[in-house]
Amino acid sequence: MSGIQSKSLKTSRCTGVFQVNNAGIARIPGQVDMVPLSEIPVEDAAKQFATIYETNVFAVVTVTNAFLPLLRKAPAARIVNVSSTLASFTKIKPVSAYAAYSSSKTALNALTSHYAAELKDTPFKVNSVCPGFCATDLNNYRGTKSASEGAVIAVTMATLPADGPTGGYFDDNGPISW
Repeated sequence: MSGIQSKSLKTSRCTGVFQVNNAGIARIPGQVDMVPLSEIPVEDAAKQFATIYETNVFAVVTVTNAFLPLLRKAPAARIVNVSSTLASFTKIKPVSAYAAYSSSKTALNALTSHYAAELKDTPFKVNSVCPGFCATDLNNYRGTKSASEGAVIAVTMATLPADGPTGGYFDDNGPISW
């Protein structure tokens, strides 16, 4: 699943442009079962990680850099990167079968921090969000939240006021520990 949106936005909280990077795959095309990290065949390991990182990390850099000229023209620009609690070192225990996915989302959080630092003296706000365990094709629709419910945190961060946070990692309950 890869969903990248850039829309003009005018609300009572923010007038500007926002970009939500909602790129996320957890397995390579054609892979049915998740395999623990130690059981990935040696000849497949790098390919599996590269495929997942291409979507979850590298594509975000490509798209964000492509949209930066437009975003820089906005009076208030927001970049929201959709991450996961699986990316947190402190929130939950790692799940070996999701090593490529979770580490790619950890890398995405690092990119969020880098963009936020680079853009700190601008009207940009750059944050990562976790939408929660949403029923999508990423998890074969086993999630406990709808995609609409999960989108609330992304919309909240996309419409932050000028004094809102930047360089953070958030879910519906507030900041998440890295």
